[in-house]
Amino acid sequence: MNKKRTVSVFTIIKNWFLTGLCTLLPLGVTAIVVQLLLDHVGAPASKFLLHCFRLTTPDVFWMNTIVNLFSTVFVVGIITVLGFLSKYFLGRTVIRLTERLIERVPFVNNVYKTVKQVVDTFSKNQEAVFQKTVLIEYPRRGMYAIGFVSSETQGEVQIKTKETVVNVFLPTTPNPTSGFLLLVPREDIIFLEMTVSDGMKMVISGGLVNPEYAAKEARGPDLLLKEEEE
Repeated sequence: MNKKRTVSVFTIIKNWFLTGLCTLLPLGVTAIVVQLLLDHVGAPASKFLLHCFRLTTPDVFWMNTIVNLFSTVFVVGIITVLGFLSKYFLGRTVIRLTERLIERVPFVNNVYKTVKQVVDTFSKNQEAVFQKTVLIEYPRRGMYAIGFVSSETQGEVQIKTKETVVNVFLPTTPNPTSGFLLLVPREDIIFLEMTVSDGMKMVISGGLVNPEYAAKEARGPDLLLKEEEE
């Protein structure tokens, strides 16, 4: 009797702890990201700026934090200006010449190409490349994988298959620039409501990022009626 009561109390306390942890986790991650920006972006930039203007590093903690904050804003501003200039001929030329120099450096060029592929995957409009996010049973029945419909299969492949098949790109995690082209029968495809961008985020994060979803059955008649009117 006492043993059952002790286990029950322990389970309740554990659930409270996990709930509190999940509540504080987003705030903690945000604080860590901000601190990383201040330490690894703001601090080096502030040292460089202070050295250029021949100023001394402030000893007071809050003054040092303010200097790092302004330095972070300064770096973000430079990046924004660079993005603005990249739309024009002179900016594109400078970026292209810089990329050519980097591609000639051994080892560095491999790292740069890999990172650039991942960045291009995020920066380009995935909606224009893929049509829908889908679920397919892969690599065997009873196991599911997220894929993206690129187009409907046409030509010889479609003619020589018994079913109507669809071209589905199955990306790898965490690098979605590689993957498999699967020709999946339409009746074996589960179409999802999530956008291609949300599906790509879920794949790249290895399932850590899950887009919010409210089933139509749980939305209530008022909300469903509003959606139909829109």
